Amino acid sequence: MSASIFDTYYGKRNVTVYRTYAQPLTGIRPIPESGFIGRSNTLFAADIDVIVYGKNFTPAYEEGDNRMVVATDTMKNFILKQSMYYPGSTLEGLLEFLGAGFLATYPQMGSLRISAREETFDHCQVPAASGPGPSDRLFARRHDDRGFAELLMARELDRAVVSDHICGRLGFELIKITGSSFSNFVRDQHTTLPDRTDRPLFIHMDVKWRYADSATMLAEPTESYVPAEQIRDIAQVVFHEFNSRSIQHLVHEMGKRILDRFPQLNEVSFDAQNRIWDNAATHDGDPRIKAYCDPRPPYGSLGLVMKQGEQDDG
Repeated sequence: MSASIFDTYYGKRNVTVYRTYAQPLTGIRPIPESGFIGRSNTLFAADIDVIVYGKNFTPAYEEGDNRMVVATDTMKNFILKQSMYYPGSTLEGLLEFLGAGFLATYPQMGSLRISAREETFDHCQVPAASGPGPSDRLFARRHDDRGFAELLMARELDRAVVSDHICGRLGFELIKITGSSFSNFVRDQHTTLPDRTDRPLFIHMDVKWRYADSATMLAEPTESYVPAEQIRDIAQVVFHEFNSRSIQHLVHEMGKRILDRFPQLNEVSFDAQNRIWDNAATHDGDPRIKAYCDPRPPYGSLGLVMKQGEQDDG
């Protein structure tokens, strides 16, 4: 029996783009949980991956015939150069612009998957006539949670279309000192964990979402666009306000709030880890004062997917 190729793909990963003076993001609808209504995009940066698919690349695998192969170095250069000409203001829009450009330029590409992780920089605070304010030229790099987007694009007749997408905010690390509990779980001969009626809760978490219609995500003006910054702020406000009985209980409440605030979204999902600190010592005179240390692996892990109109009140 002979082996045959079913599918092929290849591409370029970790193409970091630092674009200056992109179109400002404006017109964002305010929500109660967030003060975010836009950003200057003076520095618009992302770490981009592109993977291309197509039967036209099969000869390169079977015969070493590279006549249809677009070198991954060429892909890198295409991303860097074309990013200068992106006329919009969102991460998702940049990916659609680049993906459509790839498919228009290289007809041998049948479809592609293109994704990006935001590289985050904050305006530094500097003196001004009216008091300290944001610099128009100096930025400080951040290494915390960041925006994410991924588009799957293909040809439909003579144009490139988005056939699937996912947006996200990755890398949350949130600690709540009090106002969380975990008790009344299954107990048997393997259980050593005590009930905890009030505990510090430290979670690592990614949040992702899909629009009911990808055209809403890419529309200009951006009144219906969902910024990752507002998702971040909703997650933080719910964590602050909600007295959860488990991490499962907490992310469900976050999901309900997100879908309520953004009816244009069809789905929201969570991937979370329990990183609760170990209690190392308690103060003799005041039991509120404790010293903690990082827990040892393994870590608890959980997921949740919620869809618009399908969540309940539980």
